[in-house]
Amino acid sequence: MAATLAIIFGLSTLVIAVILTLAGVFSIVTVGILVVVMNIAQWLLAPYLIGAIYKVRELKQAENPGLYQTVENLSRKSGISTPKLMLAQIPLPNAFAYGSPLSGSRVAVTSGLLKSLDDGEVEAVLGHELGHLKHHDVQTMMLVSFLPSLFYFMGYTFLL
Repeated sequence: MAATLAIIFGLSTLVIAVILTLAGVFSIVTVGILVVVMNIAQWLLAPYLIGAIYKVRELKQAENPGLYQTVENLSRKSGISTPKLMLAQIPLPNAFAYGSPLSGSRVAVTSGLLKSLDDGEVEAVLGHELGHLKHHDVQTMMLVSFLPSLFYFMGYTFLL
């Protein structure tokens, strides 16, 4: 997921730089401002993009009460608010945590994960994903993917 977001950030920044170059308004200040604005906008909208790409939907408590209870218990033990529990209809076993200030925290599991692992293993995977939310890894990855794109375009501007 982090690599996907980094690619999205990098490609959009590249497109903006090319457009600015063609328009003749390419400057380090303009690039810096646009890189910051675009990366923040993408970070805020990323949960909706992830939802569309992975065909994620919210899993209601009535659909899988045991899984829902596991997420609530682990969240309480971790000292974080319970994220939305999402389900992706993908046969590969996977789980991921994501979110933004607009959408809130989310943790997603795939149908393949639920079919391949027993309850204890699913609980361990969910505990790992909730750890990402507790330690603000989503925000950290946003910053980590943002800085290289900013430094790249600053360096490119200095070369021109």
